[in-house]
Amino acid sequence: MEEILQLKEYLVEHRYEDAMLLVGEMEDMARSDKLNTIRSYMAVLLAHFIKQEIEQRTTRSWDVSIRNAVIEIAYINKRPNSGGFYTEAETLEILLNRALESALNKAASEIHKGKYAPEEVAELIDTETLLHRALTMILDKQRTLK
Repeated sequence: MEEILQLKEYLVEHRYEDAMLLVGEMEDMARSDKLNTIRSYMAVLLAHFIKQEIEQRTTRSWDVSIRNAVIEIAYINKRPNSGGFYTEAETLEILLNRALESALNKAASEIHKGKYAPEEVAELIDTETLLHRALTMILDKQRTLK
């Protein structure tokens, strides 16, 4: 809210250069918020993949959570007017890698009642395959959005 009031002040005072700088900062903040939200959903997605891989089972709840995370990531990433996306596959891959640590922490606390530390969980999974699976699901969902 503070930024909008500052922008209004710049416009009223005809300080257009300052206004444009502030608009750029606001765009950066909005994009950062979107990417953080996407990364948060990615951590949920990866945590369920990790649990499935280690426990060699799934639950309806995990499956629903996986589907919902993929849907949310795709919709948050979608630009409403241009039809494009805020970030492309390369950045999504970077975000998945950043989400992995949170996912390992979450999964470790839930797998076999917290039997493993996050580092032990990391050794039990095929990280590359897991990340590829997540990225593929996200990109496939994005292709279906209109």
